[in-house]
Amino acid sequence: MNAAPAPSRPAHDAVVLAGGASRRLGGTDKPAVRVGGRPLLDRVLAACATAGTTVVVAEPRPTAHPVRWTREDPPGGGPLAALDAGLRATTADEVLVLSADLPFLSEQTVRRLLDALYAGTADGVLLTDADGRDQPLVAAYRSASLRHHLAELAAAHDDGLSGLPLWLLVGRLELTRITDPVASFDCDTWDDIAAARSRIREHGHVLDEWISAAKNELGIELDVDTGVLLDLARDAAHGVARPAAPLTTFLVGYAAANAGGGREAVAEACAKAAALADRWAKEAADEEASATGATGATGATGATGATGAAGVAGATGASSGGSRAASAGPASDGPASDGASSDGPSGARPDAG
Repeated sequence: MNAAPAPSRPAHDAVVLAGGASRRLGGTDKPAVRVGGRPLLDRVLAACATAGTTVVVAEPRPTAHPVRWTREDPPGGGPLAALDAGLRATTADEVLVLSADLPFLSEQTVRRLLDALYAGTADGVLLTDADGRDQPLVAAYRSASLRHHLAELAAAHDDGLSGLPLWLLVGRLELTRITDPVASFDCDTWDDIAAARSRIREHGHVLDEWISAAKNELGIELDVDTGVLLDLARDAAHGVARPAAPLTTFLVGYAAANAGGGREAVAEACAKAAALADRWAKEAADEEASATGATGATGATGATGATGAAGVAGATGASSGGSRAASAGPASDGPASDGASSDGPSGARPDAG
């Protein structure tokens, strides 16, 4: 029996606030500042890519993901005015509300926020930072609750929502909190930017960050299994030659694209290339073992021949030396064969008188 498909999540939208003045960065266009090779705004857009509609409240600019653009009226009217403008361009019952300066926000964190919102009855779910402070711009909310309280705040102030602080809205909402000091980290100063860039280059993060940056740059949405690709590169490098590693992974990607792309196509191409690398390595090992055996046999034969020749020569030498000694007889100063003293009369018997 086939397992029942997992229930799908309700559709949600996203509002990204990216029009702040960035005073602590000296007026620098903060959403465009690059961390890990990508603009901060693009990093946030990648994390909320599952949204049905993503609205960015800022002046339009090129982005790696399609978005809708809007501005608060007047521009620079503050976070509540910007949030209200963004909400007007959304239709889903749930909405992510995010700032554009979150270098470590991930799809997993976004799912946690949404899952907690769907599972409960609160108006919203937000992250808290390492010090326990609320981060209302890293959150998922019920759109109706936001619209209701924003309308009340606007009606209570002569200038509407312009210039009003965010905490006026947050204080009216029933909220669930999730502590995540990494995902909630935002870049307000150049020191924050430097810290984010340093963390990305740490050994435990750099590969995932690089893959994400490369996919973003190349416009690829594929969920890459880096473990399989690294294993293939290792097998090609060790079993064939080091330059074979990058060339093989390139060919795998090309083959997968020709097969229609997708995770399955990549896995199939990787499996074929890995099997080839394995066969290649075994063939080389068999050939080396065969050559080693042949060399050993030749050496053994040579050694036996040399030993035999030496033995024959030695035996021959000993035999001819003995013949020469027998022919010559005992030396004159050597002991007599019959035990007579060499200084006795030649041929005299011991008992002769």
